[in-house]
Amino acid sequence: MAEVLSQGEVESLLAALDTTPAAKPKRPEPSSYASSEIVGQISVYDFKRPERVSKEQMRAFQALHEGFSREFGASLSGMLRSIIEVKLISVDQLTYGEFVFSLENPTCFNLLFSEKLQGHVILDLNPSIIYPIVDRLLGGGKAFAQTYPSRPLTEIELRLVSRITKSAISALEHSWINISELGLRVTQVESNPQLVQIVPPNEVIVLISFEISMGEMRGIMNLCIPFNTIEPLAGKLSSDTWSSYGTQQISPQQKAQLEVGISSARVELVAMLAETHLSAAELLHLDVGDVILTERDVKHGLTLMVEGKPTFSADIGQIKGHKAIQIREPLLKVRDVIKRHMEQQQKKESAAPATAEATKPTPGKAGK
Repeated sequence: MAEVLSQGEVESLLAALDTTPAAKPKRPEPSSYASSEIVGQISVYDFKRPERVSKEQMRAFQALHEGFSREFGASLSGMLRSIIEVKLISVDQLTYGEFVFSLENPTCFNLLFSEKLQGHVILDLNPSIIYPIVDRLLGGGKAFAQTYPSRPLTEIELRLVSRITKSAISALEHSWINISELGLRVTQVESNPQLVQIVPPNEVIVLISFEISMGEMRGIMNLCIPFNTIEPLAGKLSSDTWSSYGTQQISPQQKAQLEVGISSARVELVAMLAETHLSAAELLHLDVGDVILTERDVKHGLTLMVEGKPTFSADIGQIKGHKAIQIREPLLKVRDVIKRHMEQQQKKESAAPATAEATKPTPGKAGK
């Protein structure tokens, strides 16, 4: 039976081999060659997770969606009549399979389609924040239980969550307007994320994560953008292009086009003669020839309403057999009254020191 060497004997033999001069130089192994030639420059690269999105583009994604988080948070606060904070947590690139298996099941998995991007985008809302929002929309209080049901959303809850999704889409399209018009729409809502396979599992995606806070309750919202979807726009996500959007000024031609477009817009014009209040009994007993008294004097003329807002005072008349109105003057708005009052107050304050200086006695000259 062959003798088995101990660990100490094996280490002694290996040390002896290392100290023995080699008669013929051997070609080093690839690993030893790399470590001897480029010590300190070796970086781990996983071929299953290729980095297809550059650091420049990742910074552009972060800048884009910081603005999105602020706008979406303000929109949610107005909708829920509560203070909602949406904060950007991270921008990472990973594979689609890793993203799907990291999600909870069930969840609110919204599949968004964009013809401009020629692909799909995923908006995932965590149940830990969705159920408190649904409770708030249904009239619940500010407090909510820390536990939430482990079940898919019902049809009524899905209709309510669609309002949140529409608000997120609106803020997302506004944030991307300088890059491209997204034109997103919801095509599918799933509770099990593993049932949706929009790209292969090893496809690279950009995962943008947000934290939604409503009081003491917090939850995660994930925006998943496959690289193939944004590949046509990759050139617009460089730092030079992105920085130019922030400093771009409106040219005179763009300003003129905007003015022409607005000036050709049609507005509703309504001439309101007077208004009064009648009871239901008085309305039922009205007959032809009855006179209805109003609190408006005929000398005051009528009010001209533009898009439902009082804008001008006018007189009613007739010209060439047609009913007509003649504008008297524009109606003063609240801000105009306040502005006029502030101007008068400033004039009084500036005139007061001058008056005091004029009435101040002049000291007499001393004689020699």
